Amino acid sequence: LYDNVCAVDVKANNRFNYNNAIRTSKYNIFTFLPLNLFEQFRRLANAYFLFLLILQMIPQVSSLSWFTTAVPLAIVLSITAAKDASDDINRHKCDKQVNNREVEVLIDGELKKEKWMDVQVGDIIKLENNEFVTADLLLLSSSEPLNLVYVETAELDGETNLKVKQALTVTGEMGDSIEALATFNGEVLCEPPNNCLDKFKGTLTVNGQAYSLDNDRVLLRGCTLRNTEWCFGLVLFGGPDTKLMQNCGKTVFKRTSIDHLMNILVLAIFGFLATMCAILSICNAIWEANEGSAFTMFLPREPGVSGSLSSFLTFWSYVIVLNTVVPISLYVSVEIIRLGNSFFIDWDRKMYYPKNNTPAQARTTTLNEELGQIKYIFSDKTGTLTQNIMTFNKCSINGKAYGKNNRGERVHILKDFLVDFSWNQLADSKFIFHDHSLVETVREGNPEAHAFFRLLALCHTVMPEEKKEGELIYQAQSPDEGALVTAARNFGFVFRSRTPESITVIEMGRKVVYELVAVLDFNNIRKRMSVIVRSPKGKTTLYCKGADTIIYERLHPSCSNLMKVTTDHLNMYAGDGLRTLVLAFKNLEENYMEEWRKRHNEASTAMEGREERLEELYEEIEKDMTLLGATAVEDKLQDGVPQTIEQLAKADIKIWVLTGDKQETAENIGYSCNILREEMNEVFIVAANTAGGVRRELQSARRKMCPDAAEEPSVIKARAGLFWLKKTETVQDEKVNGEYAMLINGHSLAFALEEDLELELLRTVCMCQTVICCRVTPLQKAQVVQLVKKYKQAVTLAIGDGANDVSMIKAAHIGVGISGQEGMQAVLSSDFSFAQFRYLERLLLVHGRWSYLRMCKFLRYFFYKNFTFTFVHFWYAFFCGFSAQTVYDEWFITLYNTVYTSLPVLALSLFDQDVNDRWSFQHPQLYAPGQQNLYFSKKAFVNLTVLSCYSSLVLFFVPWAAIHDTVRDDGKDIADYQSFALFAQTCLLIVVSIQMCLDTYHWTAVNNLFIWGSLAAYFAVTFTMYSNGIFVILPSAFPFVGTERNTLNLPNVWLTIVLTSLLCILPVVAYRFISMQIRPTINDKVVQEVLRDKKHTYLSTKPPQAIKVFLITRRSGYAFSHSKGYGDLVTSQRFLMMRPVKSQAMQFSHIAPTES
Repeated sequence: LYDNVCAVDVKANNRFNYNNAIRTSKYNIFTFLPLNLFEQFRRLANAYFLFLLILQMIPQVSSLSWFTTAVPLAIVLSITAAKDASDDINRHKCDKQVNNREVEVLIDGELKKEKWMDVQVGDIIKLENNEFVTADLLLLSSSEPLNLVYVETAELDGETNLKVKQALTVTGEMGDSIEALATFNGEVLCEPPNNCLDKFKGTLTVNGQAYSLDNDRVLLRGCTLRNTEWCFGLVLFGGPDTKLMQNCGKTVFKRTSIDHLMNILVLAIFGFLATMCAILSICNAIWEANEGSAFTMFLPREPGVSGSLSSFLTFWSYVIVLNTVVPISLYVSVEIIRLGNSFFIDWDRKMYYPKNNTPAQARTTTLNEELGQIKYIFSDKTGTLTQNIMTFNKCSINGKAYGKNNRGERVHILKDFLVDFSWNQLADSKFIFHDHSLVETVREGNPEAHAFFRLLALCHTVMPEEKKEGELIYQAQSPDEGALVTAARNFGFVFRSRTPESITVIEMGRKVVYELVAVLDFNNIRKRMSVIVRSPKGKTTLYCKGADTIIYERLHPSCSNLMKVTTDHLNMYAGDGLRTLVLAFKNLEENYMEEWRKRHNEASTAMEGREERLEELYEEIEKDMTLLGATAVEDKLQDGVPQTIEQLAKADIKIWVLTGDKQETAENIGYSCNILREEMNEVFIVAANTAGGVRRELQSARRKMCPDAAEEPSVIKARAGLFWLKKTETVQDEKVNGEYAMLINGHSLAFALEEDLELELLRTVCMCQTVICCRVTPLQKAQVVQLVKKYKQAVTLAIGDGANDVSMIKAAHIGVGISGQEGMQAVLSSDFSFAQFRYLERLLLVHGRWSYLRMCKFLRYFFYKNFTFTFVHFWYAFFCGFSAQTVYDEWFITLYNTVYTSLPVLALSLFDQDVNDRWSFQHPQLYAPGQQNLYFSKKAFVNLTVLSCYSSLVLFFVPWAAIHDTVRDDGKDIADYQSFALFAQTCLLIVVSIQMCLDTYHWTAVNNLFIWGSLAAYFAVTFTMYSNGIFVILPSAFPFVGTERNTLNLPNVWLTIVLTSLLCILPVVAYRFISMQIRPTINDKVVQEVLRDKKHTYLSTKPPQAIKVFLITRRSGYAFSHSKGYGDLVTSQRFLMMRPVKSQAMQFSHIAPTES
């Protein structure tokens, strides 16, 4: 299916009914209430309480007033609605801001200002420098030579480097002529709206002639025009049909393990509630048959109500009375706690990176507690463990090594200080090099050195930019390219400018213009890039750079000796953890070149098999090359990486590195950052090229690590999830004596991830402390994460900084993005983000552990207080003829969860700490309970249910026994229903408050205010509601008049409250004390140490600096973060030509006349 768009033809385009307005909001003023309520009642708990409210409206069923459910439900719905409304108002503001932007539109032969939302498909609009692109446009013309425009795509893909687009010649000829543009008669046939940012297919028909359109002719909404005075474009897609909006799909919704457990527990609670109601309704039927007839004289049944019907109605009555066993405010409280703990992450100054003004950010507020349960970390290497800021450190030219050795030795150094580049007026002042002999070699005119740096100055896709006269700035697609071109610049070969047909280089002060014949672009399969240029003297040369293994296969046999020497240098560079490239060239015959260009032109314009035909031509010409040498670029480790990894390893977190780099480079970085250590028993390498070979290598490693292990893995099959519908398979961990690591390359990993080998792979790598996967694709990264999630049932975290890490970040339970040098793609897809890898230690060991601890305490206490509250009703049923009468005052039932116990538990869940952050760092083993899910599980839930049952027995029977057959001092009976209700609810609130105090480790002013304030509020409200004044106003709503005066002034009542509290709390205290003495946990030990050392001056707890290990026998560490695409622009005359400086009289005194 294709769409037709006609230029400047409103009537023809009206059939699309498209406009450019966007809407990201969910509601409007009319739809908010019905839609929001519909969404909220889709939650099982809210629908359940609505059902209860309906039941309470039935007089034959309800023994409680409707407001006991209506008030809490209204509060919960209102809080959620207010949050949703606030979020949607912000969306409306953003939409309004964007839709009301103005742009110049060509209307009736003149340019007029129009709002973005009024722009229509087929309109021609004018954009100026630094303006946002209004819609998806077909570029018609621009102010730049060859109709080029430069755009920044940061909002689309996070890349901040400039990209180039070019208009067709047929439209570019119109320039900025309003008359020509107004009479432009063209029709675009293009693909329908889709979310593919890098692809566009279409044709433009002008005067009967069809022209092919691709992605390089289109400006997408979300881009920003840069370094271009103006351009005109034809609107192809507007508003929701733009590729930007098509990519704003729903993010994958991640839920924590506690969320899944809560769903199962709530379902179990429903079943438990139904069971209790069934038991009580059966008891009611028995009681009615045996005892009820004696009461019908003064409590007659309603007409038509039999004993069986009474029992049925009693069932639903008890559903209402016992509904607090399913806490109505549970979900809202959980969201508030998560939101608060997310703010703590955002506000943490110790995770703020001042250099880039980048704070930590919790982009998702629903996953905080899962940060305290991480078992596996999957990390990218470049830009995550390293800085992704490349520096040209060393090189090998014609068999001779230059540069400073990382071991402190110096190779070919004449003077022991930095090289002075003052002789080169175009040198980059920030460039640092230590070897003076290389400068002397270049300045002496060494032909190999000149050819080496000439290649670096020509073979790239860098775009030059000159913001000030004489000040060159390189816009590089990757940091590697920027470092290499800058190195060539400093050594006298300055890449000055480029046009689609030429490259201008200042060679040792002389301006040389090379004709650009072809660009053989880089991609992940070729792993090399070549350019073919013709010098002013007519000599045609191919220059190539790429991975050593790829280049070596294409060298002339005469280079064998030089190749051996260069290989030794590559091994040395890889031993230092450097990223390497090999350089080669080839002189081409003119006759052959002419014939090859014809075939290249045919292949590049072919409609079918284009890429295959081009690849054949590339293979043909890139052979029998001459080796020039190799480059070594350093990608330094980020600060604190070794220490962070050591701390995480002590917390029993396994760290796997998934990188696209070469094995040797990844291995040496592994040693540098302490993932690999010399004291490890063995580091296994899996590099087989067949499935059978991979199986044998994996089995051999497994047998060495665990000789007694069975040949087949131990897989436990079970069911999980809601209604136990989800089937799970868990591969059991096996005990290993010693520490091992494994390196596996991408080719072997592809075999290992196949279905018949994946369990063998998982079983073997999980025996290792460290796993490094090299040369892996983004898809393989995600597959590794999914494999661990599937068979280990452990919580995973993926961390990266580039677009190639997005799939891994989305696949893991927790995704962390690092805002680094590779754009913001990873951050945009992540759940949490910050600027440096070292902040991961604080995120997990402090914020993650605290969040998990707080959430577990909240759930334990929340269920405890609600179960205890509800079970008292259950025991009371045996004393009220199973009539569904409530044991508490209706107002107490209404306010118990929403006022009296809500704020104290929120304070506990937001501010509690078992130990502070410094002790968390000093004892990373404190993290282990979260991994084992010890603080809240099905077992813990059963334990607290038993405790609640015991507490409810004490809370009911001790007050009952204390006032049974008891009289006041004046001889009056005090054992009335109202007195007992007040007595029981006072005991309950005091006991649950004391339990909260026992669970609070870290006391703050907020905790004190909420706990004691809630108790004070209870007594204040009780005295008010039970007063004569309130009773006079609403006697039916406040029947407990005077009860507090008659009950709480008796000494035996207060003594019973104390006794009840002791009986409820002492067993808990005794159990905890005995457990700490017999089986102390790591938390118990550390808390005791904190108490002992409370007055002791805190000593620095930083772990020792990691020792950097260098292995000189490793192969070269090729890595190149370049991507495909820019070469096509060059060869199709769409590449960047340096924008002329406004003062074209720029001259350099040291530049000789131009060669021509």
